[in-house]
Amino acid sequence: MNPTPARRLENVLVYSKPSWYVHPTLSATNHWFLHFGWDIGVNIDQTDHTGVFNLDDLMRYQVLVLNSTTNFGQDLDTQQRADLITWFRQGHGIVSVHAAAVHHSAWDWYANLVGCDFTADSVRTPARVVIDPANAGHPAVKPFAPEIWINEEWLCYDRPVTGQPDVKVLMRLDESTFEPVREKFQQMNVQPMGADHPAAWTRETEGGRFFYTAIGHDARVLNTSFGRRHMLEALRWAAGETP
Repeated sequence: MNPTPARRLENVLVYSKPSWYVHPTLSATNHWFLHFGWDIGVNIDQTDHTGVFNLDDLMRYQVLVLNSTTNFGQDLDTQQRADLITWFRQGHGIVSVHAAAVHHSAWDWYANLVGCDFTADSVRTPARVVIDPANAGHPAVKPFAPEIWINEEWLCYDRPVTGQPDVKVLMRLDESTFEPVREKFQQMNVQPMGADHPAAWTRETEGGRFFYTAIGHDARVLNTSFGRRHMLEALRWAAGETP
């Protein structure tokens, strides 16, 4: 009996069309992904055209990266949504970056996949990030356990994802080390999340793999040793890469 062929990360699609707020750094992070692909020997294509969401085109890729796609799904029609779900359920992966967890109520399937929504953000600031001991063996965080300091614009969410079906939280923010709610949102009476403030998590469901990371507001964090390793292993995991 022949062994099952090893799976390798080879082809990634980065989609970056926001339906709400457009990060001014989006062009730079798109370019970062393209250069990152060259560095790691992986083909990475980038687009902001919704026409790619058909099964024939999607099947060219193992992983879809949603690069700060605020309200993802708003611009997809019924068939495009159905094709993406079919593709995901066939064992593919989605890696959602930073604002891809922001205001996505237009599509219940994706909202449920993420598991929470945006309520506020911080200014760009260093924060202590704690690796969840139960999931410290995940390759996207393993080299950095038990904690790491990261300088980023951090997001607050409307609920924790801890305990949701099939979710594993990889990183949490220590709110005692930074101000999680900037002044604009303080004036709107938005409250911090407290002890359970997730910063990266995974969900294996419906046959596919979902990975979310809060980093990626701009290319500065992505281009650190942490950011590069974290993103590489997120892509590998989402692709189901095996030795």
